[in-house]
Amino acid sequence: MCVDFRTLNQACPKNTYPLPRIDTMVDRTFGYEIMSFLDAFSGNHQIRMAKEDKEKTTFITDFDTYCYNVMPFGLKNVGATYQRMIDAVFKDQRGRNLETYVNDILVKIKTLEEHFNDLRETLDTLRRFNLKLNPAKCTFGAASGKFLGYLASARGIEANPDKISAVLSMPSPKMTKEVQKLAGRINSLGRFISKAGDRCSPFFRCLRNNKGGQWTDECEAEEIPNFGPEISGAKERGGPIFVLGLSNTAVSAILVDKNKGVQHPFFYVSHIFLDAESRYPTLEKLALALLMTARKLRPYFQSHTILVVTDQPLLKILHP
Repeated sequence: MCVDFRTLNQACPKNTYPLPRIDTMVDRTFGYEIMSFLDAFSGNHQIRMAKEDKEKTTFITDFDTYCYNVMPFGLKNVGATYQRMIDAVFKDQRGRNLETYVNDILVKIKTLEEHFNDLRETLDTLRRFNLKLNPAKCTFGAASGKFLGYLASARGIEANPDKISAVLSMPSPKMTKEVQKLAGRINSLGRFISKAGDRCSPFFRCLRNNKGGQWTDECEAEEIPNFGPEISGAKERGGPIFVLGLSNTAVSAILVDKNKGVQHPFFYVSHIFLDAESRYPTLEKLALALLMTARKLRPYFQSHTILVVTDQPLLKILHP
């Protein structure tokens, strides 16, 4: 059953409770040998509606008029409401042995013996607050698993094989929506693709300049980049190295981890220049790249001293 809540959503103020950053949360799963992946049963329906708000969810059938006793799907604030609830429930475990994003729960620990205790603590908490799990979607004591669209394991964070195969198996787009779907799928795997802006710029140009998403010969000749499965992860590091690269169409950046004398890239960032940005001088393009990357990877820049490597005199324009 589907209820149209568009009018109700327009009348409701936006709930400003922030959702966690997915990249940061996924990186915190690196290095754990044993993990359990839990899924809350019928997520939103486990939260009861306030008595004074039930009548706002009223809908009419052929037989009678009904309203929801629990929080229905389709309301614009259900995600923020559920996240606030789950954060309050696991306030003593979040970041220590558990990560949770809305109804996805990951219990993590480095040894099997400790995992049993942490899993018991999590299940006791769920039982205390009367929250139910969906056993068909739960995995206990696994060495790796899918979490928030990524493949998490003790080795690091890998691209989801299902997302890779979905891109590689797509036929040549014929309509605007199909080009948008291809661009969206590639963008979701962007952290694993080196120079994604340069490699995929023909796909994105199809959606610009009023071309209506027309698939061109240039797009057909462009090869889909090799996604890996490349491994990345937030390791214990003294400070990542940040490498900037520049081309005529896009700017690319790489965060490199130096571990035991070996440099390993663990996060790729790419930005395709807009029409006005493409006319910037070279140094202004690099400054723009540094700004865009610092905003996207803010947790890394806030927690570490970043060494920026480039062949341009970027330091001169950043100091008066």
